Amino acid sequence: MPQQNNDRLGKGLSAIIGGDLTSADDLRRPVSYINKAVVTPKTSQNGSDILRIPIELIQPNPFQPRQAFDQEKLDELATSIRTLGLITPITVRKISDREFQIVSGERRYKACRIAGLTEVPAYIIPANDQSMLEMAIVENIQRENLDPIEVSLSYQRLMDECRLTQEAVADRLGKKRASVANQLRLLKLPLKVQHDLKVRLISVGHAKALLGLDSPEMQETLCDLTIRQGLNVRQLEDKIRQLLKNPDQKPAPSSVPSLPENCEKLQSALGAIFEGKVNFKRSANGSGTINIKFSSDKEIDALLDALK
Repeated sequence: MPQQNNDRLGKGLSAIIGGDLTSADDLRRPVSYINKAVVTPKTSQNGSDILRIPIELIQPNPFQPRQAFDQEKLDELATSIRTLGLITPITVRKISDREFQIVSGERRYKACRIAGLTEVPAYIIPANDQSMLEMAIVENIQRENLDPIEVSLSYQRLMDECRLTQEAVADRLGKKRASVANQLRLLKLPLKVQHDLKVRLISVGHAKALLGLDSPEMQETLCDLTIRQGLNVRQLEDKIRQLLKNPDQKPAPSSVPSLPENCEKLQSALGAIFEGKVNFKRSANGSGTINIKFSSDKEIDALLDALK
């Protein structure tokens, strides 16, 4: 009997469940909401219903807190929409008979445009500017992969523009008040350190450790040291403790390793074009950023000529 079962398993999954296991893609059909009305000036609106809105009538959300969308992921979503349709409708508010504004689902809307859809299924809800802003920010915090500074700025916008307290923000997001307060503290860091956190040269743990220093100059110095030497959070905390015990002692410049030869050459070449206004950062694992300040179009043209 056991031998018979082994023989059956050896014939594969089709032998066990029977039937044809060929792809079911040919049987699938895109979600089209064909029984739902297309929006017209005379369309009756019911927030619980789904209407198909011509894509040219839809405007992006002016309160959208996300500044950038991953193009590769947008293309992947667009491919899925071409195959299966938009499964989850977007949500919009009506501005006029020929204008609708996205409340939530801007990423899906952008993917629909890439996919070539002429109509987008959507819920229509009443919303004023403040509720638009609040819903857009909360949805992005909850559903999108924002970087830590974007999250902090979103919290700050909820407080400033929606007139919410830290406690109210915490209630909206289902978080502890202390968590919101700690997130907002990241905005007290120097802009250079915030940038390094945004591009993931340092972690939130590193950033919180740097907040233990009062001097923005020392925060930037320790941040640069962390990137150059690839310090983990505990190592950075140890250096900060040593610095706080001996406030007159500064990290020795010699402790910061020089850039590799290829990076030095690139920094030198760019510096010649942009008169030295090049900030080159490289971590121990090889990742990094190049920040260039330019003062005229001539410098940009010179870079283009060099690239050619």
